[in-house]
Amino acid sequence: EVQLVESGGGLVQAGGSLRLSCAASGFTFDDYAIGWFRQAPGKEREGVSCISSSDGSTYYADSVKGRFTISSDNAKNTVYLQMNSLKPEDTAVYYCAAARTVVAGTGPCTAGNYDYWGQGTQVTVSS
Repeated sequence: EVQLVESGGGLVQAGGSLRLSCAASGFTFDDYAIGWFRQAPGKEREGVSCISSSDGSTYYADSVKGRFTISSDNAKNTVYLQMNSLKPEDTAVYYCAAARTVVAGTGPCTAGNYDYWGQGTQVTVSS
């Protein structure tokens, strides 16, 4: 059974930091790209950061560049999202997802490429 379990969300003041973890099981971790997405109330789901399984390349949305860092520990089948300098606009439910194939011509953080999704973890940044 494929499982993606997020943890590490919570309430933090603006300027603070959180580290999200995504623990994966039930599939060959090394064969999948892993992405972090977020969705705030009334807004569309947004690809935040993704990491390629093939070459470890990373992608960041413009809104988080320089503040968020994605990393992968393949030995633990876990992907992390270090979030620094958090802003109230970062408030959302954060989901991790796994993609077996990234369709050519689509971006690495295109949600339609992702086959498996976690249940999400709430991140709330107070001003």
